[in-house]
Amino acid sequence: MMMNRDNGSLPLRIGIPKGSLQDSTVDLFQKAGYDLRISERSYFPTIDDPDFQCIMFRAQEMSRYVEDGVVDIGITGYDWVVENESDVHEVCELTYSRATSRPARWVLAVPEESSVQKVEDLAGGIIATELINTTRRFFSERGIEVRKVEFSWGATEVKARLLDAIVDITETGSSLRANKLRIIDTVLTSTTRLIANRNAWKHDNLRARIEDLALLLRGAIAARQKVGLKMNVPREQLEEVVGLLPAEKSPTISELADSSWVAIEVIVEETIERRLVPQLARAGATGIISYPLNKVI
Repeated sequence: MMMNRDNGSLPLRIGIPKGSLQDSTVDLFQKAGYDLRISERSYFPTIDDPDFQCIMFRAQEMSRYVEDGVVDIGITGYDWVVENESDVHEVCELTYSRATSRPARWVLAVPEESSVQKVEDLAGGIIATELINTTRRFFSERGIEVRKVEFSWGATEVKARLLDAIVDITETGSSLRANKLRIIDTVLTSTTRLIANRNAWKHDNLRARIEDLALLLRGAIAARQKVGLKMNVPREQLEEVVGLLPAEKSPTISELADSSWVAIEVIVEETIERRLVPQLARAGATGIISYPLNKVI
């Protein structure tokens, strides 16, 4: 049961995911401005903000603890919210993960040599997965009766040749390829979400703090693929240099002590910066500085 939250000064209880998302979550909080530290033997991470209290749970169970009010908010995958059928409020999507910024996919896969070519071919078969409820719904919604959907305690790829098929999670597909498995269909696409207990979300003070945290976390994610650029430009070269900058960006242009020069500052995508800096130098920009960003809001 959720404790009485009438006192708006109570700390906001945050569920931090233990496991594959743990390190990337710590990095995200640090980029957002919080010193979040996790001890190897403790389930209570420390954070340098008295308004927050952190508790660690596995992502697979996070949504249940948020729904029950054990924590006010938590970070977990959309897949586990669906799997647990949890009644929670989704605050925002946080597009980060252990490997890439791409969504993770739960896919139905079989060995490359399998005769199975489509989902219907698995009627009467046995499927191994961690995502039991979602997989059962997947087949039920298609009117396909399988003999059993059984829980897999890890190493699911190995079981593809022992049973009829598996449903496993992938971001890059490298593990499936390494195990010579072939994807038949996608069962669910998932990204990381910040979720909140519905009663906590109704509390004005708690909701404001949740929204503030969400803003900073999303700002930290937005900054990951961007860099800041500073440079000095002769005034006579200003039009040419500005013309090289991405059209959707409006640079900051400042006067220098020498009136024949100006300073330019702009934020660009990191992939663009690699190509842009040599062009800017050739156009007359000097003293070009590229710097990483913590947050873009």
